[in-house]
Amino acid sequence: MSMQYISGYIKRARDAQAEFEKMSQQQVDLAVKTIGKVVYDNAEYLAEIAVEETGMGNVPDKIAKNRQKSKIVWNNLRGKKSRGILDTDVETGITRIAKPMGVAAAITPCTNPIVTPMSNAMFALKCGNAIIITPHHKAIRCSTKTVEMINAELAKLGYPQHLIQILDQHSREHTQNLISSADVVIATGGAGMVKAAYSSGRPALGVGAGNVQCIIDEGYDYKEAVPKIIAGRTFDYGIICSGEQSVICPERDYEAILEEFEANGAYVVRDKKELEGVRSALFQEGKPNRHSVGQSPERIAELAGIRIPEGTKILVAEAEGTGLTDALGGEKMAPVIAAYKYKTLDEGIRIARENLEKEGKGHSVAFHSDSEEHILHVGEELCVSRFVINQISASSAGGSFYNGLAPTNTLGCGSWGHNSISENLDYKHLMNISRIARYMPDNYVPTDEELWG
Repeated sequence: MSMQYISGYIKRARDAQAEFEKMSQQQVDLAVKTIGKVVYDNAEYLAEIAVEETGMGNVPDKIAKNRQKSKIVWNNLRGKKSRGILDTDVETGITRIAKPMGVAAAITPCTNPIVTPMSNAMFALKCGNAIIITPHHKAIRCSTKTVEMINAELAKLGYPQHLIQILDQHSREHTQNLISSADVVIATGGAGMVKAAYSSGRPALGVGAGNVQCIIDEGYDYKEAVPKIIAGRTFDYGIICSGEQSVICPERDYEAILEEFEANGAYVVRDKKELEGVRSALFQEGKPNRHSVGQSPERIAELAGIRIPEGTKILVAEAEGTGLTDALGGEKMAPVIAAYKYKTLDEGIRIARENLEKEGKGHSVAFHSDSEEHILHVGEELCVSRFVINQISASSAGGSFYNGLAPTNTLGCGSWGHNSISENLDYKHLMNISRIARYMPDNYVPTDEELWG
């Protein structure tokens, strides 16, 4: 029964895709723009229903996310050729021709139940594909409503029905049958789901766990860094995979940095009993405590059994070891950040590396520094796909108007994170390219002596 159910979705998608494939670049781009505009125009409503259904995060941050992501994704896609002949390289004689992959299947998370379906649909349609979304079971209603609103606008413009579909029945069997039937799979979410996508027998684009290490360089103006770190760690109550997780500080400025955190609304947790309370609030049997995920600082403090001042934005917990020995060094899905100090930058790098070994290898590092030499050194030493410099990681690792990373909600972590890509998922990953190779009789052929001599 499940396979029959999924086959219906696949057939409808293939029929729609075959019709959509005939449309011009201009028509394709209008469809892509429409998807983003629906989320932008309905940012408040979609944020409200997402928080209401999932119980995670907060409405103001989700509004900001809906508006900002729709803007930056569309800005990155507009004007880029993705249909037909892309270009010809005169030097190599290669002409590249873009072709659709066909039908994409997208597994989307409860942490980003609006913007992830949105961006995945924008990437898929940009390359002439159809897409079928299977949402997280905690976000079915809000993700479905998003797709329904998008489809209503596409219908007004005369686009084929069923270009974007979302499953109306949900089970592991349905998801498994969907990802094994589609032409390409996009998996955004937990490790088990990503592993299933890579085991589907189809090309898969998955993500790794987040545990962004944030290092403040010695001599850098920490008064500039601290507000950015707080903004990143507290955004949407800490459920963003690209949000800062640990702040690694130069020893000589450590106490001053913690004071700066306090001046910006932080509560510093140093007492051993309070630290254990925070650990228990965040983790149960080594896994995230579902009652703390995406909750406010007040709720985290309540779960931890500690009192915090009114208006506290973030808890700064002095970790008692790296992630190899202290759970606080791992990913925390709440507005809590672990604090460390280092004597030398290399020691700071070691702390970050050990935390990444625990969780988040391949994802992202935030570095606050004025030294190009140190920036390159950190970049060479740590195995992550993104280094964001002097920025809020939560809002920049996934692309920004102010950096060159591709705007997305799906952040590949390379082989370090058991992923097929070590960059941000973009439309180009949902495009097949045919290459015309011309005979180039005037190409220079080196002699054996030139090659091996």
